[in-house]
Amino acid sequence: MNKAFYLETFGCQMNVVDSEQIVALLNDIGYSQVDSAEQADLVLLNTCSVRDKAERKVYGHLGRFKPIKDKRPELIIGVGGCVAQQEGEKMLEKVPYLNLVFGTHNIHCLPELVQQAEQSRQRGCETDFQDRETRLNLFPERTFQETVTRFVTVMQGCDNFCSYCIVPHVRGREISRPSQEIIAEVQGLVAQGAREITLLGQNVNSYNMKDDEDVSFAQLLRQVNAIDGLQRLRFATSHPKDLTDELIDCFGSLDKLCKHIHLPFQSGSDRILKLMNRGYTRDEYLDKVERLKKVCPDVRLTTDVIVGFPGENEDDFQATLDLVEQVGYADAFTFLYSPRVETAAAKMVDDQSAMQKQQRFDRLLKLQQQTSATIWQADAGQELSVLVEGESRQGDGQMFGRTTWNRIVNFSGSIELIGQIVTVRITKVFRNSHLGELV
Repeated sequence: MNKAFYLETFGCQMNVVDSEQIVALLNDIGYSQVDSAEQADLVLLNTCSVRDKAERKVYGHLGRFKPIKDKRPELIIGVGGCVAQQEGEKMLEKVPYLNLVFGTHNIHCLPELVQQAEQSRQRGCETDFQDRETRLNLFPERTFQETVTRFVTVMQGCDNFCSYCIVPHVRGREISRPSQEIIAEVQGLVAQGAREITLLGQNVNSYNMKDDEDVSFAQLLRQVNAIDGLQRLRFATSHPKDLTDELIDCFGSLDKLCKHIHLPFQSGSDRILKLMNRGYTRDEYLDKVERLKKVCPDVRLTTDVIVGFPGENEDDFQATLDLVEQVGYADAFTFLYSPRVETAAAKMVDDQSAMQKQQRFDRLLKLQQQTSATIWQADAGQELSVLVEGESRQGDGQMFGRTTWNRIVNFSGSIELIGQIVTVRITKVFRNSHLGELV
């Protein structure tokens, strides 16, 4: 008899890829995916711990499943991902009805943990970090999906240890996959119908920087760009210190590489950047942005910014505002600093009040909203190339796709357009999307 599982995914695109691997592994042991926990024999959460209070939210979320478990004690409940890696066996102690916990290096253990829970009701926890060679062999084949856009992991982990960031502690040290394996995966996804590929890594542009025997990230981009049938290519997320001239040149020479880059700067103050252990200065960052715009005048940047880092003063914050104005980001993900366990910044003295941080955050948000509105409003009346991804949530026979700048565009059209690049004239500009008409 077929068994059913319900899966919820939180956090970044890397977790989306991990969840695709989870689906494939569960399919192999006879589980089919369903849309609600009430229908499931197995409930899984794939978690993220980048933000503060992530653990509390996960524990709260698990509480939703307790009534189902009370009615059906045979229900198996599990937690994976970064919170699972961080909390480990503590999760089993805190949640008596939780059956299994698996960390970021242990997705491959999931079938065994599930079968163990099925057969003996024994609770299991696997959160050991794997060595480099073992990890390279732990990329399960993902299930077939008729989707236009797909993600491909090219490297995992991070060696930067930015003082505020928990990623190295829950994802482990950097490891890069062999380029031929990546190329084969992309070719397979394109054969399945993918037309846009996003290459992923916690620090994607440090790909193979420690391995002279394989290609650089820029060379990998060129190889992927040459794959027949692929129409668009993206990558995320980039660290400014590893944005090489060779990689910047790709934006001027690769026809499928989209004219958008997410390049977090976090702070415009050299003093704060040093405390953050970011590995670059304000001027070095701006120099790379200037080179990007010279190589690709149409490029649009998005970024991450942290407000209220320990020790930040008004001059530091003003330097951040100045940088935002100088670069002109199409959009920015702005965050109030939140301390994370095991990080160096969590031990720093923080003498700013919550009100002071919030006021600065609001000032930054207002500036960025004005900048974004100006940039996106300039698209009104323009005819833009849009890769059609599917039917729009707006309904009324509308389709949706994205521009080269990763901007969602809704327009009236037929499902036969899915997977094609079409020209759309932009008629209205909203905060998070465009409305247009097919040309």
